[in-house]
Amino acid sequence: MMIETLRRVALAATAIALAACGDNGAQQNSGAGAEAIQVDGSSTVFPLSEAVAEAFGAAESGAARVTVGESGTGGGFRKFCRGESQVQGASRPISAEEMAACAEANITYVELPIAFDGITIVVHNDNPATAITTAELRRMWEPAAERTVTTWRQVNARWPATPLMLFGPGTASGTFDYFTQAVNGEEGASRTDYTPSEDDNVIVQGVVSNPGAVGYFGFAYYDQNRTRLRALSVDGVAPTTETIANGTYSLARPIFIYVNADALQRPQVQRFASFYVENAGRLAQQVGYVALNDSAYATLATRVTERNAGTAFGGRNEVGVDIAEVLARPLGTTATAE
Repeated sequence: MMIETLRRVALAATAIALAACGDNGAQQNSGAGAEAIQVDGSSTVFPLSEAVAEAFGAAESGAARVTVGESGTGGGFRKFCRGESQVQGASRPISAEEMAACAEANITYVELPIAFDGITIVVHNDNPATAITTAELRRMWEPAAERTVTTWRQVNARWPATPLMLFGPGTASGTFDYFTQAVNGEEGASRTDYTPSEDDNVIVQGVVSNPGAVGYFGFAYYDQNRTRLRALSVDGVAPTTETIANGTYSLARPIFIYVNADALQRPQVQRFASFYVENAGRLAQQVGYVALNDSAYATLATRVTERNAGTAFGGRNEVGVDIAEVLARPLGTTATAE
């Protein structure tokens, strides 16, 4: 978003303006002489980080310049573990390889699950399909389907023989990692003959432009485009804020930010991280995600102020986690065995 717009927001002291960013560029908040805070990572988390950065810039009246990018979860962690960013958005927990990279660079981190998302399966509005099962998703996306399952009828005999066009996140995406594990049973296991992009708006446009298309991404991008495409229910449950919050939607998952623990000693980074946690629930709902409960955010606020470093996941991705149970786990800085 343009600097001039942010200044108008700050001067007018208006309600927080939310804007969807349709490119992979960065957003900056306020003055050239202000302290710089770099946020990068997941395109799924990007709308929330963008909204928080904008609100923080307005509240701080130019005391910090927050730049928000979207390199994907994997690409963002590479930057984060090189010390190039202070805050990393992630749509899955930090992996064992990323933990090792950060440890080698002497970078410690504070892990903050900040909202819930539901990976949403979308089709063109003219597509007759309204529902899909996990088994059908696997038939569509598993490695064995590559150059073999090429029509909708091959997935379900009741569907037309329309050519199947697939759009999805690239391999650097945490959404790709989570989806492949949840659907195909192994992280990273996927057919490769699809159109990948780290920019979810490219996936939206691909599905909108092709009657035989199917794609998947975070719920916020469906919420922003619900008149342009259709979301499929999965195993009989439609993705909604209610089904994501109560866990009945099978592709619900937490989304995260990771904050460089040493950088938290800088007052403005500390203020930004605290502001993020304090406002994540409200802003998550505004951009199309689902807030955690107040108790969870209180626990996360303590993690920020005390700089409690480590991860509760041991370098492993998990499907169907309960956030209260996750927050009760001890934090570690070494990967655990499978």
